[in-house]
Amino acid sequence: MTATSVEKVNGHAPGFDAVALARAEAIRTEADAKAEALRIEAKGKADAERTLAGEQAEELRLANERKRIRLEKDQVDHKAYVAKKAAETAKSQAEQGKTEQAAADEEAAEAQLLAEQERAERWWKWGARGIYAVGLIIAAPVQFMHFWDRERPFLIAAPALLEGLALVLAFGAAWAVAHRRDVAPYRVGIMLGAVIAAGINLYGGLYDARIGFNAGLIGAIASLGGPIVLMAYEHGIAQKADGIPSWRERRAAEKKAEADAEARAAARAAKAEGEAKAASDKAAREKATEEEQARKDADREAGHPDVWEVADAIRSARGSRYVTDQIWAESWFLVTGCKTVGIRAEIEEQSRAAQAHMRTVTGAPVLGSLSLIESQKVPRAKKDPNAPDGRRNNGGTPPVRRPGESAPNHPLARAQARVEQTTEKDSQ
Repeated sequence: MTATSVEKVNGHAPGFDAVALARAEAIRTEADAKAEALRIEAKGKADAERTLAGEQAEELRLANERKRIRLEKDQVDHKAYVAKKAAETAKSQAEQGKTEQAAADEEAAEAQLLAEQERAERWWKWGARGIYAVGLIIAAPVQFMHFWDRERPFLIAAPALLEGLALVLAFGAAWAVAHRRDVAPYRVGIMLGAVIAAGINLYGGLYDARIGFNAGLIGAIASLGGPIVLMAYEHGIAQKADGIPSWRERRAAEKKAEADAEARAAARAAKAEGEAKAASDKAAREKATEEEQARKDADREAGHPDVWEVADAIRSARGSRYVTDQIWAESWFLVTGCKTVGIRAEIEEQSRAAQAHMRTVTGAPVLGSLSLIESQKVPRAKKDPNAPDGRRNNGGTPPVRRPGESAPNHPLARAQARVEQTTEKDSQ
């Protein structure tokens, strides 16, 4: 190997300044460290910005997703609300339609009933007047024959007087009904006139050969029947005008009143039965409570006489009927000093000792063959202490480490180490 040496440069011997070289190396190293630190800082900032941008993008995405979900929920709620309103509207319209249909049916039924009543009243009215007219046609000739006398021709007006009396009084009864007046005098007058006319017709049929019994009898019936039928018609009109219920309506009202009375009686009986049952159950509960309280008192007095004495004194002082659970708990605390009923000092002492022993037992290590560590290993036979170490093939000498065998440090770790070294030099 040939070495080349320089004796002179530009007429002077070359010289080496170690301090300048060290300073230059330090400056270069510091510059490299600062550059590396700036690079690492820039990279960290870039990574942080990317991370922040990613987090912001994720937050924005989540916010948009939440808005979308909320919008979909609002749309679903709105659709459900619209559907509910539509269903309620349809139901309301259906109910309104049913109500209107029921009202229309009721009005139609009332109109039909009113028309039927008017038709029946009309038939009843003209039927009564027709019967009266027929009776007048039958009874008047009989009376004319009975009262006809050539020597006294004025008696020919007697039939008109007798039959007309009942007719005029019937008109008066109709007037009384229309004007809400007392109709009884008119009815009495109608019946008197009818009875007189019937008696005359019957008398003429019995004693006048020209009339005959049959004609007199039918004349009497006609004289009575016409006014009676007409008076019955006026009586019904008067009751209707006065609002007097008919026999059928009174009977229906009586049946309804009886049914209501029976229902009220059944309700009263059921209520009384329920009250009696409730009273019986309450008495049974009170009896069971008293028996349970007596059992508890006897058990407490026999098992804990010292506490019972204090509890009974507190009960008496407070005016309580029984030694309640609250009084017993207070008395137990006053006597034993323990807030838990049933626990005394000796029981607490025994419990704490047992707990301490259990903690000691459970916390102690397990040695020997039952050890959790030794149980995971295969038992081996012990070797002679003077035997060589058989784990290595070099007679027990540790292997020599050579450069390049260990794993290199991470670049970031090396950069951080250089920064720390530079900082330490600057501080020195």
